[in-house]
Amino acid sequence: MTEWTDPDTFAQVLEQVETREKGNCFEDFEEGDVIEHEPGLTLTQFGNEQWMGQTLNHDPVYWRTDAAKERGFDEPPVHPDYLTAATLGITVEDLSEKGGYFLGRTDVRFPTAPVYTGTELHVESEVVNCATSSSRPEYGIVSWRTRGKDAGTGDVLCSYERTNMIPRREPVATDGSGAAAAEDDGDDGPDLPDEFVTPEGGYFEDFVDALAEAEGRDAAVAYRHERGRTQDDVTVASLPLSTLNTAKQHHNVDVMANSPSGNIVTYGDVTRSTALGHARSDEQTWREVGFDDESFHTFVAVGDTVYAFTRVIEAEDSVEETSTGSRTSSENDASSDEAGTVTFEHIAFNQHDEPVYSGTRTAEIRKRSN
Repeated sequence: MTEWTDPDTFAQVLEQVETREKGNCFEDFEEGDVIEHEPGLTLTQFGNEQWMGQTLNHDPVYWRTDAAKERGFDEPPVHPDYLTAATLGITVEDLSEKGGYFLGRTDVRFPTAPVYTGTELHVESEVVNCATSSSRPEYGIVSWRTRGKDAGTGDVLCSYERTNMIPRREPVATDGSGAAAAEDDGDDGPDLPDEFVTPEGGYFEDFVDALAEAEGRDAAVAYRHERGRTQDDVTVASLPLSTLNTAKQHHNVDVMANSPSGNIVTYGDVTRSTALGHARSDEQTWREVGFDDESFHTFVAVGDTVYAFTRVIEAEDSVEETSTGSRTSSENDASSDEAGTVTFEHIAFNQHDEPVYSGTRTAEIRKRSN
């Protein structure tokens, strides 16, 4: 009789049985394919508050009914960071569970109508591009357009395009051009401005005044935020699981022991949301409009601390239109008397002052007159 749990016997068994793999390789994706992600997720109050609390996003409109009603909501809505993370998390098993670097995300957009807890989220992704990696023959590069929808109405709640390196089943020959180091062009260093201007407050007028002060001078409106958030077991492992993000990078210490990080790493959307939480604590946010050119520069692991830096790019005395060029009508729409539109560049960095995330963000910022 075979003693299956005998250590020597079981070791032999593991060497002989086939592993039933999860996820897809580069060869499984073809441009134009539409993938309906099987898991769904109900956006819950607990999930929403857990995400916001752990990433230090404390805007009272998402926590208190009275604050929500003052801004025109029926109740505290779902935070856009939680919505974005849940939309991506659901896709991981089909798109990126095999591993590979998260190269970036852009055109992150939300509807102007509020999203409330209890909404059932359904997600689909379309393959928009497949390319060979010039520096890593064992990987390909895939881009997807992902849409998170209300399962009941079919309305798009969150959409974006993201790009990942995806392992190939078989490496391919490349010219290696992407691996070549940049030549020294004789540049003495970065062309930084002579001075940096910090807004006096977090209202729209403060950003306008700071930009006006910097205009015509060799100056930039840029500043760092005081708060930091050290990554722990909750942010690294628990938050990804709450969005159905099953990537081994966040949960499998055994696999990650031989990786550059030596351990499991933080979900990129946790890093991003934490940095944005730091930034939002120094401004009067009315509504998130969208994000572009998001990149993740290096891993964040347990024990690393996430800080944030902000550069103000522009401010316009109007509310932002939707990506389609028109605004839907809802009670919580801001008017130009209530808010103006500000575009920021945010950079998250660690305790070694190394950038770990960057992206541009457009938000409606409340005016002081209200």
